[in-house]
Amino acid sequence: MKPRVLVVDDEDSIREFLEIMLRKEGYEIALASDGEMAKDLISKKTFDLVISDLQMPKMNGIELLKYVKDNYPDLVFMMITAFGTTENAVEAMKMGAYDYITKPFKIEEVRINIQNALRSKNLELENRILKKELVKEFSFQNLIGNSESMHRIFDLIRRVSQSPTNVLITGSSGTGKEVVAKAIHYNGALHDKPFVTINCGAIPENLMESEMFGHKKGAFTSAVNDKQGLFEVADGGTLFLDELGELPLTIQVKLLRAIQERIIRRVGATEDIKVDVRIIAATNRDLDKMVADGTFRQDLFYRLNVINIKTPSLKERKEDIPILAAHFLKKYNERLRKNILSISDEAMEIIKNYDYPGNVRELENLIERTVALEAGATILPESLPAMVNTSNGRKLASSSDIEVGPAGIELDKVMGQIEKELIVKAIHQAGGIKKKAAKLLQITFRSMRYRVEKYNLGVLDDDELDD
Repeated sequence: MKPRVLVVDDEDSIREFLEIMLRKEGYEIALASDGEMAKDLISKKTFDLVISDLQMPKMNGIELLKYVKDNYPDLVFMMITAFGTTENAVEAMKMGAYDYITKPFKIEEVRINIQNALRSKNLELENRILKKELVKEFSFQNLIGNSESMHRIFDLIRRVSQSPTNVLITGSSGTGKEVVAKAIHYNGALHDKPFVTINCGAIPENLMESEMFGHKKGAFTSAVNDKQGLFEVADGGTLFLDELGELPLTIQVKLLRAIQERIIRRVGATEDIKVDVRIIAATNRDLDKMVADGTFRQDLFYRLNVINIKTPSLKERKEDIPILAAHFLKKYNERLRKNILSISDEAMEIIKNYDYPGNVRELENLIERTVALEAGATILPESLPAMVNTSNGRKLASSSDIEVGPAGIELDKVMGQIEKELIVKAIHQAGGIKKKAAKLLQITFRSMRYRVEKYNLGVLDDDELDD
């Protein structure tokens, strides 16, 4: 359908000029000589854009703008103003007008402004539709995807969430294991009960028992008060054991008892406490191998691995990358207060073809960095980090391609290109961690920091900036 434009102006010559010009551009045009007539037309017909004069009898442009924004907030509005009175037009933009055009008109300027206004409307509509699709079809408590492997996981989540069965979630780092755990909890009968997380790899072994089961006052030097363990906190709900493969054998025995008998005992206590907790555990380790090696108890493995959900790597579901990228673009637009409207087709191809050793977490990190640094309204290939571009075949200079011709070469420039290429490759091999990349190149982290800034290769991770 042709875009519908309503032109509102009390001057016949202005209406006729815009009507002729816009019809040539392929728009469907309606005309109004004042704001009251415009209101009547808007109430009877759908428009994509209103172009209204500022000064008119009966109802001026500001009053019409207020009426439109109050009643038709999605209708794009542009103001016409005379030269030298742009202050009122700027005020109109603060009230919600997309832009203004100044009389006497410059045809090319009017054409571009209208194209941009309608493109903005279309992008907003597409984003709104995409958001609804994500919520309706692809999203499961922030678990996003439309691939076959994700649909299998959605189906498992629906079935598992309705029972208190223990679940083991396996998969590589960054594949969304905790998101799956939360989806199981919040989409089931326990959704209004506690969801408590224990990171088994982040708590020292000597504190793990107290964290899980609590302690009595005086049980050890720093136990100055009674303390509930996380099993008690999660009573009636779900306890999520993240990084299960890091759990020490000594704690595995006590965890097994708590799961089998549904009782715990605080450190230093003599009485047992009944608990009713559904366990969801997650790991990126090979627990079958750990059982064979004797580093993980077989009986505990069987207790936890009642239902297994394996989260696929991003490489296994590349068709989900555009959906995920759009989700993260919206998320970081809001969080960073940016207004990046889209990702160009070429940039999306590069994003889709990258390997993502860090999986969804790395894709999210990529979009966050790109949104933070992007100054325009669209993410372009050159907006993406160098290691993503390089891994997609956008190669930098290589020594094998260099010849010293009769005119000679700029040695410093060529060596800089080679150095940049090697740094990019090292960063990629190190999974984006520049501290590791520095070790691969056998240079100091200070030297790596200098080169990252010199070649504009992105920003350092938070934990690296302190070094």
